[in-house]
Amino acid sequence: MPPSTTTTERLYYSDSYLRDFDALVVASEPAPSAQGEQRFHIVLDRTAFYPNSGGQPHDTGKLSLATVHEVIERDDGTIVHVTDMPFPPGPTHGSIKWPRRFDHMQQHSGQHLLSAAFLERFNWPTVSFHLGRDVSTIDLSAPSIESAQLELIEVRTNEIITEDRPITVRLCTAAELSTLGVRKVVERDGPIRVLEIEGYDRQPCGGTHVARTGQIGALLLRKCEKVKQNWRVEFVCGARAIRAARTDQSLLADSARLLSCGQPELPDMLRRALEERQTSHRARQRLVEHLAGVEALLLLATELRPGKPGAPRIVQRVFDEADPDYLRLLATKLAAESNVQVLLGSRAGGHIVFAQSAGLPADMNALLKQCLAGTGKGGGTCDFAQGSVADLSVLSAILARALDSLRS
Repeated sequence: MPPSTTTTERLYYSDSYLRDFDALVVASEPAPSAQGEQRFHIVLDRTAFYPNSGGQPHDTGKLSLATVHEVIERDDGTIVHVTDMPFPPGPTHGSIKWPRRFDHMQQHSGQHLLSAAFLERFNWPTVSFHLGRDVSTIDLSAPSIESAQLELIEVRTNEIITEDRPITVRLCTAAELSTLGVRKVVERDGPIRVLEIEGYDRQPCGGTHVARTGQIGALLLRKCEKVKQNWRVEFVCGARAIRAARTDQSLLADSARLLSCGQPELPDMLRRALEERQTSHRARQRLVEHLAGVEALLLLATELRPGKPGAPRIVQRVFDEADPDYLRLLATKLAAESNVQVLLGSRAGGHIVFAQSAGLPADMNALLKQCLAGTGKGGGTCDFAQGSVADLSVLSAILARALDSLRS
């Protein structure tokens, strides 16, 4: 029985708090699953399960003994319940997973309140909304957003929450919609569902919402960043806000303990630690630069492999612990000398660098690729090339082949 054109009565439109309901199965068919699990598409004559729509995720729960993993709304308005069991036509009982539903209600109602506050204070319209598993976001059409403005909005939205204003739903026509002062006018045939926060906001919406602003609990702004032409504001409401605040407090307490200071002193302590780290980093860089210069002179004195009279001098060496940055720096120091070719490797990661003084005729890029064929990867320029091998046991042999090639 293909579930193709059945219109389902949407019980969540009239009652977002409805957790259990009875319905008739009118269609059922097997459905493919990307994970290879057995799934079925079930269509009911009526449902309280909310489908993926308008930035709000779907509900989950049970249909009789079956688990509802996903709820989809097709283009023709059919609502499909994705279950792990098939159903014969006839009666069934649905049960919504309430903690998930109520969390979505808190976040979605909080979004309406937040969008209205930004419009009220700064005339910045919301262009999109996403309700995520851990956080939610709105994208605002705004020239710029400062932290003081975010703080003002956070205070304002929580004022409305504590006032515990009623949140109601009404159905109206498109003509009536234009007279209600809604944030966004919708052109659509048939009745349009409008959500109203008493004395503050009206907005067309098909989602599930709490009955009063007090049930949002609290709204906490988390982050704000520029995304393309808009500004994305991240927020959490209700239990999510409590969890986020608890996590923040735990992080602050752990950080203060590690730095042996009180939480109010954390910014100054972190600033001081970062300054000391930067100073130490610069000092280390100077020491590494000096060490590379000294080691380059030592290698020229002890590891030099002369070739034919007048041929370039060759330095070949495999290190045990040199990292890629140091290997490149050392090769650069060596190649800065005249008439020198450099073949370096490191067993700490299998890194390889081939280099030569300016003006020499060899092609280090071609030489490296030739020596790495089938064992590693790399590339570069005629005078400087670098690569790596996974098998460290071939490192010495690769440098030996390169040496033989340069001498031939």
